[in-house]
Amino acid sequence: MKDKYKNLPTILFWLYIAVVLRITVFRPGFLPVELLKNGSVNLTLFQGYVPLLKKGDWFRFLYLFVGNIIWFVPFGMYLEHKSRGNSLWKIVLAGFLFSLTIESLQYLFGTGYSELDDLILNTAGVFAGAVLVKGIKRHVVRGGGKYSGNAEGKDS
Repeated sequence: MKDKYKNLPTILFWLYIAVVLRITVFRPGFLPVELLKNGSVNLTLFQGYVPLLKKGDWFRFLYLFVGNIIWFVPFGMYLEHKSRGNSLWKIVLAGFLFSLTIESLQYLFGTGYSELDDLILNTAGVFAGAVLVKGIKRHVVRGGGKYSGNAEGKDS
């Protein structure tokens, strides 16, 4: 029965990647013919959040700020789950590069704002997800159990 679901985390991970790319890059209005026509870059940290806070638009602020973190937690969780002794910084680097790819594609296709704060918040989400799974692995191993991921209880 266990073998029946062996590939489920990987299938869910690739589905997650597809959803993230759909909502960030290949969203409605995406046209390859618009290449390099509408992209914009914002390198000022948290510039878009300040007006939201000044207006008291807490819902939009939380949606954007926390959302940029939450959407990348699964990325870190999956990579830590599948890791075989990979260090945390490699997982965070992979998440940073995935986020950088998304921000670059948003610029190229003009489907979103490429923002430095998105890159930082997305990477923080990857870190949080990896640390969460690392903590679960430690807890399970300390409790006498055997972690059922690929790492089999090995601490990375």
